[in-house]
Amino acid sequence: MKYIIVTGGVMSGLGKGITTASIGRLLKNRGYTVTAVKIDPYLNIDAGTMNPAQHGEVYVLADGGEVDLDLGNYERFLDISLTSDHNITTGKVYRDVIDKERKGEYLGATVQIIPHITNRIKEGIETAAHRPLEGGRVADICLVEVGGTVGDIESMPFLEAIRQMRGEYPKGDLILVHVTLVPSDTMGDHKTKPTQHSVKALRELGLQPDIIVGRSDIIMSPSTKKKISTFTDVPAKAVISAITAPDIYQVPMEMEKEGMPEVLTSLLNLGNREPDNSWYNLIGNECTSRVTVAIVSKYGIEDVYISIKESLKHAGLSLGTEVGIKWLDAESFTCDELADVDGILVPGGFGHRGIEGKIRAIEYARTQGKPYLGLCLGFQLAVIEYARHMAGISDATSEEMGPGSHVIAILPEQEDVEDLGGTMRLGDCEVLLKKGTRIYELYGSETIVERHRHRYEVNPEFIEQLEDAGLVFSGTCGRRMESCELKDGAFFMATQFHPEFKSTPTRPSPPYVGFVRACREMKGQQTE
Repeated sequence: MKYIIVTGGVMSGLGKGITTASIGRLLKNRGYTVTAVKIDPYLNIDAGTMNPAQHGEVYVLADGGEVDLDLGNYERFLDISLTSDHNITTGKVYRDVIDKERKGEYLGATVQIIPHITNRIKEGIETAAHRPLEGGRVADICLVEVGGTVGDIESMPFLEAIRQMRGEYPKGDLILVHVTLVPSDTMGDHKTKPTQHSVKALRELGLQPDIIVGRSDIIMSPSTKKKISTFTDVPAKAVISAITAPDIYQVPMEMEKEGMPEVLTSLLNLGNREPDNSWYNLIGNECTSRVTVAIVSKYGIEDVYISIKESLKHAGLSLGTEVGIKWLDAESFTCDELADVDGILVPGGFGHRGIEGKIRAIEYARTQGKPYLGLCLGFQLAVIEYARHMAGISDATSEEMGPGSHVIAILPEQEDVEDLGGTMRLGDCEVLLKKGTRIYELYGSETIVERHRHRYEVNPEFIEQLEDAGLVFSGTCGRRMESCELKDGAFFMATQFHPEFKSTPTRPSPPYVGFVRACREMKGQQTE
């Protein structure tokens, strides 16, 4: 097993996750099997209870792990399925060490950061690295992204663990990539001082980078790379310029041009095989049409909906269609703003805010014949909207929202749940699709597996009444309704599951493909 450790300096938000995923893509294109680990220094056990407006999307893994959005990028770039073990947090590490101490497993020793915490970190990395991927194969290379910024107190135990690992592995089996900021002034001259200080801080912890990835808006000149090389003892050829790309899937291609694969394979004592360019060819497909989708949301931060944005992009790539997004605030938008879009999407979410606005958008889609895709809460609200206006249940609502006819009720197993973290219905579940329905046609299979994250369901007491009124529940998991659609008219589909969590550029999500195709057809009708 070989390891590539990715750290960051100067400031957060430089793109360590995309850098890590892109490095993995470069190696995968050369036939190497790659896995990835994300280290998050926060004290939370996982990302499940974090405010998405502050932290971004909570990504859900197949085993139900609620994790940082970077793991979503890993899965999309690398076409792999990760587990909860691939996300290591300070909370997990300290919980495990304290649990062992309480059980007496340390035989009375004084429990300390070194060696107990650092040993647990190393054990977590190695366990995740050796976990077999789909098909049973263990990866050749494990990427490890250390979250936070060098110098943060929270990151210190993890960087110390990495320092120890570096001494324990033979030369060529573990390398360090440091992502840093290389800003430029109004004259276009790059400033290397932030990078110098960042590498100095890393060295003070006993870590010397093998590769520096310099984030900037314009490509670094050879003289800038030489200057960084002089002050950091990193060869100039290993100083990689990473400019801001218009699309994240272009980052591996930019790194390819910079010679990153040659540097990686040389440092890791690997053969620099001829790359398979099929992934690049897919990403570079020319779009011959364009549609605009309205996403009606209550969060003003696009990072909350990264998987949805990427899934629309994946569907568009498969159809040669560019998908533009019009963001609408669920609390303040007007229906006039929906008139010029080609489709409407209502994503998942929690809480009361913006609910009535989302229902208004769903009613507009249904009555005006606009293609509609609802996800999780967007599924539940589609049921509520139909119950109110088509099934004669005027006070239809969700148990989450307050008094009324609860056509959406809490899952029975959730009624007595007190802890919020990790207690929802999470991860993969097998869904049975009804033949002859639109969703069955999209998947081309009677049985599918998709990921979930919810506490509420369609109330079984109202299912017959809703079906009699014309709503089609086209997917089920036991007694639970998993998808709904309309028999006739424009594309109108909603899923309790989150299909965006399994979408990749090479395997676009069927509901998204159907939705974007319907949007394109709608635009064609409007143009004629």
